[in-house]
Amino acid sequence: MPDRSRWSARVAVAALAACAPLAAAGVGSAEPFFRDQTAVDASEFGPLCTPDASVGTPEEASLEELSGLVSAGGLLYAVGDSGSDRAVAVMDGTCAVQRWLPLPVDPYDVEDMASGPDGRLWLADTGDNGRRRETVALIAMDRDTGAGELHRLTYPDGPHDAETVLVQRDGIPLIVTKEVFGAGNVYRPVGGVAVGDLASPGPTPLEKVGTLDVSETNGAENATTGSGTTAPAVHSTMFTGGAVSADGTVAAVRSYSDVFLFSAPDGDLAAAFAAGPAVRAHVPEQPQGESVAFTENGDLLIASEAREGPVPPIQMLPGAVSRVQEQARAQTVADETSAQSPGTVWGIGGGVVVLVVAAGYFVRRRAR
Repeated sequence: MPDRSRWSARVAVAALAACAPLAAAGVGSAEPFFRDQTAVDASEFGPLCTPDASVGTPEEASLEELSGLVSAGGLLYAVGDSGSDRAVAVMDGTCAVQRWLPLPVDPYDVEDMASGPDGRLWLADTGDNGRRRETVALIAMDRDTGAGELHRLTYPDGPHDAETVLVQRDGIPLIVTKEVFGAGNVYRPVGGVAVGDLASPGPTPLEKVGTLDVSETNGAENATTGSGTTAPAVHSTMFTGGAVSADGTVAAVRSYSDVFLFSAPDGDLAAAFAAGPAVRAHVPEQPQGESVAFTENGDLLIASEAREGPVPPIQMLPGAVSRVQEQARAQTVADETSAQSPGTVWGIGGGVVVLVVAAGYFVRRRAR
């Protein structure tokens, strides 16, 4: 091949090497790039206040085992888990206990708490470390009087341990199981029965409506040390609490090391889980973090069990709901821009094809 032909071939090869990444980006990598969730550092959390149970604590109730948390009406409602879950503490904005609300029924193992659209508290009596319970339950409780009732539930596929309950704005409750490895399973009452329509005492059958898998956002490159007693490798996949924002458009599910925040503009949390988290917040170190809640103005609260030490403070991430909504809006703009630019792939990938053909033709012409 003459020198000029050899030079032309080198130019063509160099051009292809430079354009190939662009072609790949135009075809497949733009979507994952835009869909990367926002990461929040643990340093952005700050202490709100430390629970103070100096007011007479009932027997078998304690904030040292704080497992469920709700913020409503300017007050905080907190409950412990098995062995300390016989009453709900009502705290003011300084975390001082004002009074206790005895549970209306004797629970087995309360692990979480949510607020329903009717303003009542819904306690998740779903703990089952041994995976041998025939039924689990949601316990309804009036925030003022403590009155309420039991609503038993049954899984379609055998016992599960679960520490996360979320109540959608339409009143449908979702239970997310706690798995040592892999995705959590998401269940709801069959047919999407709302909490206000659950049979009492039941049981009401549950159906599986999806999974909650954050493993893609929990790779080795994103690993965190976390806290508690479990191995760091599984911290982010062991779900220990959930919450829904006051307007029902943002959901939070926490683990020992992270809080995953999901955008649900239509209120469908199962669909939001399938789409993946919009924001991932690494939590500050806690002895055994099991509680998460939203304030009515959109801040995120997390709390922890004490694990035989002093009661840890409740931590706050300001503006969590607005962060998720901003991320969702940015994603919508990116999706719309992509949909309105059908020529993008041809403009890059097609341009490469034209370049290949033209370069080949030019090389052949110079070689003659």
